[in-house]
Amino acid sequence: MNSLIDSFGRQIDYVRLAVTDRCNLRCQYCMPAHGIDIVPKDELLTFDEMARLIRILSELGVKKLRLTGGEPFVRKDFIRFLEMLSFNDLLQEINITTNGALISKHISKIETLKKVKSINLSIDSLQREKFAKITRRDVFLEVFKTFELLEKSSLELKLNVVVQSGFNTDEINDFVRLTKEKNVSVRFIEEMPFNGKGQREMNENWTFPKILNEIKREFEVTEIQSKKSSTSRNYKIENHIGSIGIIPAFTRTICSDCNRIRITSKGTFKNCLFDDGVFNLRDFIRNGASDEDVKTLFLSLVKEKPENGFIAEANRKKGSVSESMSTIGG
Repeated sequence: MNSLIDSFGRQIDYVRLAVTDRCNLRCQYCMPAHGIDIVPKDELLTFDEMARLIRILSELGVKKLRLTGGEPFVRKDFIRFLEMLSFNDLLQEINITTNGALISKHISKIETLKKVKSINLSIDSLQREKFAKITRRDVFLEVFKTFELLEKSSLELKLNVVVQSGFNTDEINDFVRLTKEKNVSVRFIEEMPFNGKGQREMNENWTFPKILNEIKREFEVTEIQSKKSSTSRNYKIENHIGSIGIIPAFTRTICSDCNRIRITSKGTFKNCLFDDGVFNLRDFIRNGASDEDVKTLFLSLVKEKPENGFIAEANRKKGSVSESMSTIGG
């Protein structure tokens, strides 16, 4: 079987698929308050098209799929799509990133889909008023309810916390304290430069070392071995059930072992979060491409994967990265 191997010898076995560009929240670091221009329905990949692309990728060695958005649960029939994907016998795991405001009623169903292994819950504050200020929506109580339900479920739970200067840096250790009694992985994410199309100014950069030093002010941490392709540096604290991690998304110190590709909701293939799109898969398959045509294309496209995110950004044809995170499935 042919495998997806880039020009640096990295095997690609993980795809991040954005199922929609829409979101029910308006997080300040992701999009402006009025939202973004919504993609017309006929320009989105259908679920059947997405399932076909994932099947082809799995035949090329992709074992892991992450579903993102926008907010995945905004899209109608998303649970049915999860069921479709679960019939792909070559996929080993499906993971979902969600803001948690729409998922609580679906958790019991998701638990029955054995390929769905984990949920990444985006939650940037443990304070209702601050959460509303960040997201521009008063849904904290529902999101925290989702957190409690997921923590008791059979699904692995990770919390994604975007560390935002001027907003939630004073809560970093509040999140760390959650890991004492709860079996949860809290992952702090460096704020990306996308900033909702430049709508939010960053007062200072909270980089990986700065976040770690803040945690060390209160806790003694021990680094734990992570998988080679892990996006985070991970740590344990003595007598804490859970763990913490830091994702150096902006400083990009994790690129050398990258095993990921991305497909946007419009079908744009991306080798890197920081590139501006390599190929329009949607039009290619709608123009009659066979599965073998698509396989040949994927094998070729991954050869163009840049060594790191800095090179990807430098090679952009549309200027510096500024689009909303919701449009690229961050």
